[in-house]
Amino acid sequence: MTYLLAVAAFGAAAVYFLWFRDVRILLRTGLPGYRKAAYRGVMYAALALLGFCIALWADEVIGIGVAVLALFLQGREEKERVWIGETVSERWFGSVRRMKDKPPRRDQ
Repeated sequence: MTYLLAVAAFGAAAVYFLWFRDVRILLRTGLPGYRKAAYRGVMYAALALLGFCIALWADEVIGIGVAVLALFLQGREEKERVWIGETVSERWFGSVRRMKDKPPRRDQ
């Protein structure tokens, strides 16, 4: 086990973090760009986990490549701008204002 395995694990963790951040922003705003990013984030997270497993059991370099590919694909999603003057920590954790004009749910 070398440091390359830790790099693959960090890449997979970064993909999961970005996916969870997109889900949080989706739940708070309901914007369609974040909905698409959250749905596709499931596939990218699975790809990153596959990369980590490849690095763990087979070839570390190929595993890192797969994890980096998932990270690259995660960043290519088109999303709306939700931040205007927030701090870095608010952007890091995905803190956005809730949409006040969300229509009420009809299934209740």
